[in-house]
Amino acid sequence: MTSLHPLIDSGLTVGSADHPGGTLYCKCASDPVEVTLSSNVAHNHACGCSKCWKPAGALFSVVGVVPRDSVSVTANESKLRVVDPKATIQRHACSECGTHLYGRIEVDHAFKGLDFVHPELSPEAGWQEPQFAAFVSSIIEQGFDPAQIGGVRDKLHAVGLETYDCLSPTLMDVIATYTAKKSGAL
Repeated sequence: MTSLHPLIDSGLTVGSADHPGGTLYCKCASDPVEVTLSSNVAHNHACGCSKCWKPAGALFSVVGVVPRDSVSVTANESKLRVVDPKATIQRHACSECGTHLYGRIEVDHAFKGLDFVHPELSPEAGWQEPQFAAFVSSIIEQGFDPAQIGGVRDKLHAVGLETYDCLSPTLMDVIATYTAKKSGAL
């Protein structure tokens, strides 16, 4: 089977609840983009969507969120570009190597104020491990054989990740609450 993700394939390494953050680096051999996070990630998960950055050969990305004010570009910011200016999540990637460093929501949205990051881009250990797998069926839309999706879900379950074709129930509740407050239902 193709790699789910290097952080998942051999089982999960549990992070530290008091992890203070660290620095993410793009994949450039010289003058990498550097993004410093002043906190640990939350809601870290494996994501099968077609928009998230994935390591070569992996079916899933691993992405968590941090408060926007915990993210600062600390080196080579001029190399960053927004991948798709029309997307809700403005994914900032290195223009040379293509690595996504952070995604930011600028429009009115339930997750505005949170930035999406890939903790695997940090050499520091201790980041929160993935908590669930989201948008699992989306790998089919990217060409994965639908007859093999059961094996993917089985492997994700074997390492302790619940699988969803959306976000986790907690995050779906956040979105629903935001929508209800915006409409006046709450």
